[in-house]
Amino acid sequence: MNVFDTVIGQDAAVADLKRAAVDASKIVLGERGDAMTHAWLVTGPPGSGRSTAALAFAAALVCSQGGCGTCIDCRNVATGSHPDVEHVVPLGVVYTVDDADMLIERTALSPRRGPWHVFVIEDVDRFQLNATPKLLKAIEEPPPQTVWILCAPTVDDVLPTVVSRCRQVHLVTPSLAFVADQLKARFGVDEAMATFAARAAQGHIGRAQALATDEQVRARRIQVLDIPPRLNNVSSCYAMANTVVSTVTADMESIVVPLEQQDEADLRTVYGDGAEGFKSIERSIKREMKLLEDRWKARRRRITSDQFDRVLLDLTGFYRDVLVVQAGADTVLINAEMRADIERVASASDSASTLRKVDAIYEARDQLLANVFALTVFESLFVALRDSSLVKSR
Repeated sequence: MNVFDTVIGQDAAVADLKRAAVDASKIVLGERGDAMTHAWLVTGPPGSGRSTAALAFAAALVCSQGGCGTCIDCRNVATGSHPDVEHVVPLGVVYTVDDADMLIERTALSPRRGPWHVFVIEDVDRFQLNATPKLLKAIEEPPPQTVWILCAPTVDDVLPTVVSRCRQVHLVTPSLAFVADQLKARFGVDEAMATFAARAAQGHIGRAQALATDEQVRARRIQVLDIPPRLNNVSSCYAMANTVVSTVTADMESIVVPLEQQDEADLRTVYGDGAEGFKSIERSIKREMKLLEDRWKARRRRITSDQFDRVLLDLTGFYRDVLVVQAGADTVLINAEMRADIERVASASDSASTLRKVDAIYEARDQLLANVFALTVFESLFVALRDSSLVKSR
């Protein structure tokens, strides 16, 4: 098994990364390795496997066998415990200047176990504008053994000055048939479920796996797709907005509460559960708890944002299907099992109206990223989906 076996449907990108890993080992020996460089930008649509490819490449760089998949280095990278591979994900919605400063401080550390200190930075497009120059400086003047692997949806999402300092690896969306085959082979999913999950996830492997293996995920999707046909009046718009926000909040709590409980338990284990009588230790615990609480708030914002994003993606898929029906196109519907509802919505309007509704969904996403109150965003969105004449042109 090789670490790149986990990178699904990306043969061209994997070939480039394998060549780079081979040349990286040459550089360590003082030889020339033109396929290797210190900064990489991995781009691709949601579900293409950006972080999977980036971590596989990181493992190949720190593994003495180029990513064998079985040695302690490869296993440590897979579990997030390798001392020379730092996998960085924004806890909040964006990376702040403080986040950038802490990241750059880490680059001053030499690798402890291997030849490279590798930073895998997810969602590099989420760096605040005032934090990006710090990242740029770190990429321009890295320590000799530092490797940056940046991940973003598209090149256009990243500042040109950052892009120009990186070698690019572009991933593609795997075909639906390929995703379905992977679900069957890797997770034992039956043919019908694999085909449904691949289609409903629009080629997003992680989402397809969740849909194929988790009944609650399928139920949540149906709840979202059931919204457009039921926008009968303004009061129903407000009620459904409240349901969406409440459901997302409950799902977020179910994810983060166990994580927070484990964080606190780990902290108390470090200091000792019976140490309350020592004032200095009590102060240390309080200080660390304050830092933990700040991290928890950021993590809650990030997970909530991702959950809302999923709702908007499902709604976009529904109205994409409405457009297909209105155009009379011979194209497979993403939500084929809801054809009757899609045709009913399609018959009640025209394609211009549907395009305005899609614009309203994009506007809602922008508002959520700008920290507009979520309930207000979804109330406005559902009113606009009920009556597209209320949508302002962008």
